[in-house]
Amino acid sequence: MSTLTNKGVEHVFESLRKGLVPERGIDAFAVGIEKQRGELHRQLDLANNSEGTIKFLRGGYGCGKTFMARLALLDARARGFATSFVVVSDNDLRFHRFDDVYRKVLTELGTASAPRGALGDILDRWIGRVEESLIAAGEDDSDPAFDAKVRKRLDEDLAAMTGGQAPQDFVRVIQTIFDLKQRGDVAEAGALTSWLCGSGNVAASAKKAAGIKGDIGSRDALDYLRGVLEIVKAAGYSGLVIVIDEAETILRMRSDSRHKSLNGIRQIADAAGSYPGILWIFTGTPEFFDSRHGVAGLAPLHDRIRFLKQGRFASMRQAQLELVPFDADRLRSVALRLRELFPTSDRGRLDQKISTAFVEQLVTEVTMGFKGDVGVVPRQFLREFVTQLDLVEEHVDYEPMTEYGFSAKELSPEEQHVLTGAPLVDFDEHEQLVPAEDVW
Repeated sequence: MSTLTNKGVEHVFESLRKGLVPERGIDAFAVGIEKQRGELHRQLDLANNSEGTIKFLRGGYGCGKTFMARLALLDARARGFATSFVVVSDNDLRFHRFDDVYRKVLTELGTASAPRGALGDILDRWIGRVEESLIAAGEDDSDPAFDAKVRKRLDEDLAAMTGGQAPQDFVRVIQTIFDLKQRGDVAEAGALTSWLCGSGNVAASAKKAAGIKGDIGSRDALDYLRGVLEIVKAAGYSGLVIVIDEAETILRMRSDSRHKSLNGIRQIADAAGSYPGILWIFTGTPEFFDSRHGVAGLAPLHDRIRFLKQGRFASMRQAQLELVPFDADRLRSVALRLRELFPTSDRGRLDQKISTAFVEQLVTEVTMGFKGDVGVVPRQFLREFVTQLDLVEEHVDYEPMTEYGFSAKELSPEEQHVLTGAPLVDFDEHEQLVPAEDVW
């Protein structure tokens, strides 16, 4: 079990109270997923050895896809990777436009020292390493010509790292950011860093300083990502891990947007191998992968990442990594881990009232509330369990064994589906297969 600070423990429980997956500290209660986690470690090893790779986490609602993806990012950070966690959204992220995807990836880009919006820090680290290498080679950093030598080395390194494939505007912006910082114009340099992150709200004066017009377009953004990846590695990081969570949201999009989004995933899968040091992780439901309205409807993508299973056996090394639903034993184990983590003024009273017998009762009641479907209950179960921990801590006379009763509330669409059988997505049964096309 990991050692968490008081701040980390508070983050875990505050997130669970809200029905959310914590962004950190989750390895402290990661139970029953050692083999799947090991496969993602293998993927990180591939990326660390200059492979470009992609993995799809496959599982129904409540299987822990977001949890596993978050855990993969924590493991990646611990291994020196930069990371980004992006959620597919109907209104905030148009996945069929890669400039939108790029903007979100860069907005959420983080490292161990800069958890979010880290590109500026990464650029500074890269420039610092270039300066140090020149000084180590005998250059004098007090020489008036030193900045020009640094600039020249930055240009040479960019060309070498990207094989000359970085867009010219990308190169000009990097050069200008360096020049502006050397002149002390931090605000203008920051504006250009925002432009490099895909922002469409950058002042014309900053663009003029770099000799650029307009914004990063959808068809150029993948090349910009290549440049960012190489700078990340040049700054001393192992590579870049990008999570695209809740890909099943694409199923709810209009058919034209859905078709383009699926083709976008195909293009990412096709290109991943030519981006050494990158690991893409997508999460999605079996319906997303197997229905003709999803991946199965786009033959080139489906053929590439098809899920194969022999009876009850599936290899974890194939493109799709299957996550199995929670069972009662795993829920109990998670609850007992959380009880151990919970900050309390009276450990003995907490352990006595939140006993193993009460945990068993809680598992039974929450599961019965969802018609015996253990797999769908983790979010509600964990929130209920943390509420019971809070009540015992706050009220000396509270007796959970006699006073607790579960009622399903604040249901997600997936939980509502289990209770009522209401469809998650309305499909046109006669819809044609998705045509393959390059959308970026």
